[in-house]
Amino acid sequence: MIKNDLFLRALKGETVERPPVWMMRQAGRYLPEFIAIREKYDFFTRCRTPELASEITVQPIRRFGMDAAILFSDILVIPQAMNIEVQMKPNFGPYLPNPVRDQKGVDAVVVPNVNVELGYVMQAIKATKELLNDEVPLIGFAGSPWTILCYVVQGQGSKTYDKTKEFCFTNPIAAHQLLQKITDTTIAYLKAKVKAGVDAVQIFDSWGGMLSPVDYQEFSWQYINQIIEALKDEAPVIAFAKGCWFALEDMAKSNASALGVDWTCSPKIARELTGGNITLQGNFDPARLLSPPSEIKKMVHQMIREFGKDKYIANLGHGILPNIPLENAKAFIDAVKEYKEV
Repeated sequence: MIKNDLFLRALKGETVERPPVWMMRQAGRYLPEFIAIREKYDFFTRCRTPELASEITVQPIRRFGMDAAILFSDILVIPQAMNIEVQMKPNFGPYLPNPVRDQKGVDAVVVPNVNVELGYVMQAIKATKELLNDEVPLIGFAGSPWTILCYVVQGQGSKTYDKTKEFCFTNPIAAHQLLQKITDTTIAYLKAKVKAGVDAVQIFDSWGGMLSPVDYQEFSWQYINQIIEALKDEAPVIAFAKGCWFALEDMAKSNASALGVDWTCSPKIARELTGGNITLQGNFDPARLLSPPSEIKKMVHQMIREFGKDKYIANLGHGILPNIPLENAKAFIDAVKEYKEV
């Protein structure tokens, strides 16, 4: 039994004494202990070495005592397992030298045996569970099929994902075949993660907001929903779609246990759109962690009051930035832990 099960109780919609808190990208680049590891090992070595991934996962828990840990990994381990080369270039980000842009490219993409190709992730989960010693739950994650497709077709990060959209809109049959292959792989991957010991999973749709509401339904949400349906009886699923407030109403009708909200949507509107029945997670602007700690505490308490204490997980509206001072990250976590309903 997990000693601090606040996060899991909030996912079930139970009444809690205060909201649980964790931060997206909490295991990472704002922590000096992470930077020390980064100086010795390249990115994918850190992902593929279970003792490194597990150590990085627990670093923020040791320092700040969040209510949940999230496994250190990357969404792009999925395309790597699918026979697509992915490099992580320093000061550039992901680079895929052979982007998939035609039927021939789609045909070459495989749906792998995840336990073979991504076995190192399952080993990292087991190592992390040992280090956590049932203190807090462990979250496993994957990118949404659309977000993975964005990188696979574009070949790198982009402000517009114009080549990805061109591929989808001029060759929709091939695009949907590729999205389905990614979806099938992701379902197998997340099921394997649950079997290995994660307590909940989160789907990151980082680039969902690039699509119009109509295209979002066609190229993103239907595939996320397939994943939710496949996992719903095995573990709680959190769906986080950045920039997709327009889809919250539809997403709330799904079997997701919680929905992530970014900082561009107010708690009031998020609650109205989702009917008040589903747990919401978010939505502090990550850049607001650059405000003075006293200001952060006030804003966090205001955020909790607006969302309400129950059916709510305090978090950022996207990943923590690398330049956040440690005392400011601590102020965010502490503010949630100190919250008292008036």
